[in-house]
Amino acid sequence: MSPVLASLILYTKAVDDMAAFYCDHFDYTQRDEPGDRIVELRPKSQGTILLLHPAAKGARQGQAAVKLVFTVPDVAAFCEARAAAGLDFGPLHTADGYVFANAKDPSGNSVSVSGRLARE
Repeated sequence: MSPVLASLILYTKAVDDMAAFYCDHFDYTQRDEPGDRIVELRPKSQGTILLLHPAAKGARQGQAAVKLVFTVPDVAAFCEARAAAGLDFGPLHTADGYVFANAKDPSGNSVSVSGRLARE
């Protein structure tokens, strides 16, 4: 059996804001376990589970070497709908036959929506 990337841990000083961001804009559901300091965000359909872990007091926020990329069939329409809900993406970019756009989550992590995998 091959290993599967099932979850990502995001360290954050803004757990509540991060949970709201991914639930509101990327269709995740929040799951809390009593006594567990990690907040689990599960995608409503397919995708990777996000685990929000409280960051240490001195931890730097915002990951520059990793970007969370969400596949959407129509990037422009998705960005327009999210803008109406308060999330502004940067300009649309075209690369090798697909479109993508970038934003930041409440902890400064890079987030992108892309049509790359939707074209397959």
